[in-house]
Amino acid sequence: MDTNETIAVPALEITASRQMLSWLAEQQLAIALTTYQIGKLYFIGLKPDNGLSVFERSFNRCMGLCSTPNGLYMSSLYQVWRFENVFELGQQQDGYDRLFVPQMGYTTGDLDIHDMAVDSEGRLVFVNTLFSCLATLSEMHSFKPLWHPSFISKLAAEDRCHLNGLAMKDGQPAYVTAVSQSDV
Repeated sequence: MDTNETIAVPALEITASRQMLSWLAEQQLAIALTTYQIGKLYFIGLKPDNGLSVFERSFNRCMGLCSTPNGLYMSSLYQVWRFENVFELGQQQDGYDRLFVPQMGYTTGDLDIHDMAVDSEGRLVFVNTLFSCLATLSEMHSFKPLWHPSFISKLAAEDRCHLNGLAMKDGQPAYVTAVSQSDV
């Protein structure tokens, strides 16, 4: 390849279904989502003129995402990030009423964190897919295990059942999903 050649990078194009903008306005909300395939965290909402607003940031293999009363948690390849809304109630800038800033990063190592939630005590609970368990953050270790399926004989970095989903009930983990019921 000639060193003067440039490689065309495909442009990102996001379009919304015809009712999405009116639905966002009616519900008075925005959506945050991640895509690990391209390593992006997106915030999708409305501009002050009610057009589609898309804000994105890059994080290596971002995946898990959950909200808190004033922010959100997001997992990436080796870390869990805590974002906080730094705006005071009623504060706005350029027509936007939230500004989420990464305030804390917890280095966990590669745990393949899929789903996340905050329990009734305000503790982050996440699906540690690599170790086939539910876990929380630890100040001493990569994670603190909370639960694992009964068919998992030991916690090992082997993704034995591909545990990946988490649902809460009354502020506590109640349901999980896995691809298989395997211990290998």
